[in-house]
Amino acid sequence: MRAWPLLLALLAGGSAVAQVPDGAREAQLVRMVRQDCGSCHGMTLAGGLGPALTREALADKPLESLAATIYHGRPGTPMPPWRSMLSADEAHWIAERLLAGFPKEPR
Repeated sequence: MRAWPLLLALLAGGSAVAQVPDGAREAQLVRMVRQDCGSCHGMTLAGGLGPALTREALADKPLESLAATIYHGRPGTPMPPWRSMLSADEAHWIAERLLAGFPKEPR
């Protein structure tokens, strides 16, 4: 079913540009991606149980689809929803960072 990524993107409700988290929250989000996402996607995000989350691996993925996957998960797969720990804007911010090449450390 090709329409479900679009549906997930609409459900995420993210804006075109994600609000930048403040310094402390940004550090928490970077740590969460590196540790929690890294536990399945590899500690360097180069792949593991889950696919690679590198800029190169995600180059053809739509931003809104990535944000929706982060926020809502992927039913029927090991990818969990993160909406209990993130706002939709934070999921969008993470997706933007992944597409740009996720930072090793917060700014």
